[in-house]
Amino acid sequence: MSKGKARGGRIVFQGEEGANSHIACAQARPQMEAVPRASFDDVFAAVESGEAELGMIPIENSVAGRIADIHRLLPAADLHIVGEHFLRVRHCLLGVPGAKVEELREVQSHTQALSQCRRLLQELGLRGRAAADTAGSAREIAAAGDRTRAAIASELAAEIYGLEVLRRNIEDMEHNTTRFLLLAGQAEVGEVAEQGAACITSFVFRVRNVPAALYKAMGGFATNGVNMTKLESYQLEGSFNATQFYADIEGNPSERLVRLALEELAFFTEEVRILGVYPASAERLLAAGAAACRRGGFSAA
Repeated sequence: MSKGKARGGRIVFQGEEGANSHIACAQARPQMEAVPRASFDDVFAAVESGEAELGMIPIENSVAGRIADIHRLLPAADLHIVGEHFLRVRHCLLGVPGAKVEELREVQSHTQALSQCRRLLQELGLRGRAAADTAGSAREIAAAGDRTRAAIASELAAEIYGLEVLRRNIEDMEHNTTRFLLLAGQAEVGEVAEQGAACITSFVFRVRNVPAALYKAMGGFATNGVNMTKLESYQLEGSFNATQFYADIEGNPSERLVRLALEELAFFTEEVRILGVYPASAERLLAAGAAACRRGGFSAA
């Protein structure tokens, strides 16, 4: 999947070939060479150094929630979010050739994948073993050749590492989807503004340590009619007082109402940093359209 595409540049992802991040790279940027890296830190470093033009990182999953470490790495990196991609995650139970489901005793995968397939593990009475990633687990299971061990990974990983698919679509929820962000060394704000397309602005901020600071900071988005699609908090440097927030809003800071909302936010905060302004993905727009149809009592079909 990653061969013969160097002319389009390189896009790096965390994990090994066959990982869901690899699949996301192929879907979002099929013209680019997808290159694996061992850790999220390595992905950020490769893009910051210019070794790769883009990085693909998962930020949240519809079942398991946000991805650990990303909120720590994003604000510290000298990178810009230039796109988003939604991947419908389809997990498979993979075993060595000839293995039977009833022989299995243990299943290995990334902690996110294990948590997304809890029902199957309980149904089969399997022990879960956490590993660095899904595709790496598939490779290790193939190398071990143990019929009592299995991996949770993609069908692509089964093809790459010579494993058999024992069960398909084993995720607990049919909506199991991971949202990815595309990172680059240069912002593409101008291009987004010129296109006039629907876009997302992502930013981090810290509120002042005064009563109702967050309430006041959020007021500008409500009064200016700016829709906030995501707001998450997390602690800084081990402190339970210094809280940083990550947020996504619909719109572009070049738009008057968005600009006014951000100006009001800045008044009530110690720091605001825009991480990226980028086109809203087609999947996001389709989901929003379907939701609007349901609210209006119409069928999305």
